[in-house]
Amino acid sequence: MQKVSRRQALKLLGTTGAVAAAGTLPAMAQQTPAMPNGSGFYRFKLGDYTLTVLSDGQTPPGNAFPNWGATPGKQAEFEAALRENFLEPTQFINNFNPMVIDTGRAKILIDTGRGQAGQLLAHMANAGLRPADINTVFITHGHGDHIGGLLRDGQPVFANAQHIIGETELQFWLSQANPPANLVALRDRFTRVRSGAEIAPGVTAVDTPGHTVGHLAVQITSGGRTLWHLGDAGGHYILSLRFPDHYLGFDANPQQAVATRARLWQAAAADRIAVVGYHFAWPGVGYVRRAGNAYEYVPAFFVF
Repeated sequence: MQKVSRRQALKLLGTTGAVAAAGTLPAMAQQTPAMPNGSGFYRFKLGDYTLTVLSDGQTPPGNAFPNWGATPGKQAEFEAALRENFLEPTQFINNFNPMVIDTGRAKILIDTGRGQAGQLLAHMANAGLRPADINTVFITHGHGDHIGGLLRDGQPVFANAQHIIGETELQFWLSQANPPANLVALRDRFTRVRSGAEIAPGVTAVDTPGHTVGHLAVQITSGGRTLWHLGDAGGHYILSLRFPDHYLGFDANPQQAVATRARLWQAAAADRIAVVGYHFAWPGVGYVRRAGNAYEYVPAFFVF
């Protein structure tokens, strides 16, 4: 192909085109373009609702085991499975994936990340969201990487929002000798719910115990489509599906966590329910399908 010089290009534009180009360039330079999908957030539609997965960042590479595969005698198999999927077990990276549900009438944030150690607020801003825009904060469970963003300098970050948590979950953490400070500070602000509670039209709490005693996932249904934000009920996006007996080192009740995941995978695969995993590879959106006697995670196609 013959290369066109700059001078030839200007001639091809003609006088009108050259003036128009000269006139539009400064105006374009003055505009602040919106951040594209992928700038720390992933926005997509579910029926009439808009969902935005927000990255709270990643951990530095570290060793996957024992925490990400604590089942006795399984580490060699787990390591082989990670390497088969091009993941080096000694360079394991953890993701944190809160999510905003925009119903058109309300914006609901699922989990708040790690606080000042994370990047939730920066990536919310990239997505055009402010803390003041959030109407409801739903906490899946009381681990620090899910409640760390509730407070900043002792004040609620999402000051306009109703705060919701499972009744069993909050009671458990507040009964501990050293309960999480963020839950203590906001204990009177929380609305305590049980499984099946409607958070907003089409948005309900789902009983998913095992990772913690009162863990709740979130089901979103709109336009005939359903998605679950699993919180930590999903475990690891490879190991927890491929190995039915796999559990995490930070699952409070391993046997219950395994049973919960089996129930989730069976339903998700049978009913083609989309899932978001809090610690899945970002943005953590995908599907579950059967693979022999187990399952596998299929990432959704990323749309910019």
